Amino acid sequence: MFGWLCVTLGVAFGSALIPLISVEVFVIGLVTSDPGIPWIAVGAAVALGQIAGKLVYYLAARGSVRLPDFLHDRLHRERPPSPRRDRWRARTKRVRRWIEALRERCHRHPHWMTGTYGVSSVVGLPPFMATTVLAGLVRMPMSTFLAAGLLGRFVRFSALAAAPALFAGWLHL
Repeated sequence: MFGWLCVTLGVAFGSALIPLISVEVFVIGLVTSDPGIPWIAVGAAVALGQIAGKLVYYLAARGSVRLPDFLHDRLHRERPPSPRRDRWRARTKRVRRWIEALRERCHRHPHWMTGTYGVSSVVGLPPFMATTVLAGLVRMPMSTFLAAGLLGRFVRFSALAAAPALFAGWLHL
């Protein structure tokens, strides 16, 4: 049982870093193949792994983690003018303004961001990855980030592990 919980922690960490990995499918498969694993332990392992992985994105968005030089140089180097790049900037100007307005609103109403992040950690809407990055951008206190994220992810994955048949039916719709 302990071995499976360690694997679960690792899969959850990996899925937090690489969104193509589905920890939900892993949890359903795990608890249906070995019903002896306590659902509460599965929920705790996934919550810890997910938040540990998302902490990397949170810290990077906050500016506490410096990108590797090859990424940093690629993102911030001077480039010659290009019509393609100018078109791209013109297309994304509205999105950048929207993100900046959202960031300002989050600074003015910090409880709004906490609520959004907490709901996202349970429901997944808005996308948890997006709210994680936004929490870093608006400099949400780390204690709030960890508490809301751990609680929300624990609720989500404990429920999933406790009733896999209910959620497995949703995957086949």
